[in-house]
Amino acid sequence: MLPSCFRNICKNSVLPKKTFGGAFSKNNFATEATFETKPYRLHKLDTSPSTTVTINREDAIKFYTQMNTIRRIETAAGNLYKDKIIRGFCHLYSGQEAVAVGIKAALRPHDGVITAYRAHGWSYIMGVSPLGVLAELCGRQKGCAKGKGGSMHMYSDNFYGGNGIVGAQVPLGVGIALAARYKGTDGVCVALYGDGAANQGQVFEVYNMAKLWNLPCIFVCENNGYGMGTSSERAAASTNYYSRGDYIPGIWVDGMDVLAVRECFRFSVDYAGSGKGPLVIEAATYRYSGHSMSDPGTSYRTRDEIQEVRQTRDPITSFKEKIISANLVTADEIKKIDGEIRSQVDEATKQAKIDAEIGLDELPADVYSQSLEPKIRNVDPFKPLVHKRLGAAVNI
Repeated sequence: MLPSCFRNICKNSVLPKKTFGGAFSKNNFATEATFETKPYRLHKLDTSPSTTVTINREDAIKFYTQMNTIRRIETAAGNLYKDKIIRGFCHLYSGQEAVAVGIKAALRPHDGVITAYRAHGWSYIMGVSPLGVLAELCGRQKGCAKGKGGSMHMYSDNFYGGNGIVGAQVPLGVGIALAARYKGTDGVCVALYGDGAANQGQVFEVYNMAKLWNLPCIFVCENNGYGMGTSSERAAASTNYYSRGDYIPGIWVDGMDVLAVRECFRFSVDYAGSGKGPLVIEAATYRYSGHSMSDPGTSYRTRDEIQEVRQTRDPITSFKEKIISANLVTADEIKKIDGEIRSQVDEATKQAKIDAEIGLDELPADVYSQSLEPKIRNVDPFKPLVHKRLGAAVNI
């Protein structure tokens, strides 16, 4: 049986409605198109994001490129892991691309994002190059954290990770929202977590704090149907994650539709950024791979279930069909974009494999993003750290 998040999507299914404004470029492309999304479900809200969404040609190409690049990066990461070039943990985002791309499309430059360990796609969408992602996964110096963070700990401007402890990023996200309030900006923080982490006590603790202080935090449960190997129905008495905040308003959105996600977060950013307080969003999505690379992902669900989602709900394929049928792009353009993405990620993979690791002398460095101390020990190559037990100067 399909998990509830997917069954809910099917139950609320509405066929896309295309309308054209009649404006065409000199190349006879439609400059924009309008679609109807599936209805949102609301908790303690009188107004809803619009179910009528409009997209222009530029954004259509941008969103498709971003989602497909994430998918290609994750495919490369999976292959590198199987070749034992990536070691340790590796959690792939394949299938969930519309959530990251849709949210990012609604954010301003000063808004923050923090997520869990399924962070490769988010790292890319927040400004890290494919090489920066893949080199970090391989532990190489061209990685976004110089190879020190690996799969779980990637960072960029206003992107606070990639966090390895289940649910621990959610309180940190409320702290980032508090910092925005303290600085007097209208910035928000998007704190993402999975349906498994949604049952953590710390999540409910910071729901309370965020609402008590009306902090600009948007809690996002990426409900992919399974927490590790346990379906949401077997792990939670209530699978309506968007209403879990109780006194915090919530929205359910189809997380496989990039345009629905974008519209939802345009509404959410305006709501939280204008001083109305936090929101809880449930993005119903699906992951194609196992929980991590050590999980085949087929012991607790069938291959037929995965294939059904790929054929009927894939966020990239369905979006591609929409924008081609709306005459925003042509099939030949899509083919060219696919080829360029393939070449870019293949080259990044090649460079990540041959890149060097950082030296041992750099291991104690980068403790602070902006150090207030006049000197940090052992970052001077002429004064190495003294190993007290050995009584000798060694680089460790």
